[in-house]
Amino acid sequence: MKIQILAIGRHAEILQTVVRLINNNPEWNATGACTDDEAILAFSAQPYKLVLLGGGIEKESEDRLCTAFRALNPDIIIAQHYGGGSGLLAAEIYQALR
Repeated sequence: MKIQILAIGRHAEILQTVVRLINNNPEWNATGACTDDEAILAFSAQPYKLVLLGGGIEKESEDRLCTAFRALNPDIIIAQHYGGGSGLLAAEIYQALR
């Protein structure tokens, strides 16, 4: 069973790359969302183990998202993704899942 990861970012091209890098790991399956509404809709459609918040998400949106996600799944892991190469991304995910 693959670990479901929701990646949220404001820049579509960067988000596509992040999703592709996550999906390169055979144990992970990523879904990407650019807007708060897309993210909340995706989150309510299937169970996720981890949410990655990318750069450019305003504090107000981050608070709204975290509140919505925790209301649906109090055990959800939410981590920041700060950019950088695929090695850093994988390290962030492994650390968050620990």
